[in-house]
Amino acid sequence: MWSCICCCSSRNKAQTRCQKGSYFLNGRVHAVTRIEKWEEKIREANSNGNILVVNFKASWCLPCRKIAPIYEELASTYTSMIFVTVDVEELAEFSDEWNVEATPTVVFLKDGRQMDKLVGGDVAELQKKTAAAAELLIRKS
Repeated sequence: MWSCICCCSSRNKAQTRCQKGSYFLNGRVHAVTRIEKWEEKIREANSNGNILVVNFKASWCLPCRKIAPIYEELASTYTSMIFVTVDVEELAEFSDEWNVEATPTVVFLKDGRQMDKLVGGDVAELQKKTAAAAELLIRKS
């Protein structure tokens, strides 16, 4: 089972579980709810030379909710990157394959390979890692 970095006791999880919603989903952030959708997005990123940014999240995780608007803002800012979310409970086996042990976990992929990873809801670090990934794309083009 996953843990939520920085916040969640079992009591907090129970309190926030009922507050499910479609946070994270603006027009630039894609929810991956099926493996077919994952395959589509990884193919799209690889064929276009994009970086795929994957946010493994949970509906009850308060840090996940905290970074949601920042993640959306980053997706709108860095349009040469593809931003997706994966709910660790909806795609539990898939999340395990990526060694996700805590939420949020953000993975940066280039050509299908992990180039960076952030575990936890550190907004400044998320912004820094995203900017660094975008800079890498600029230097390689």
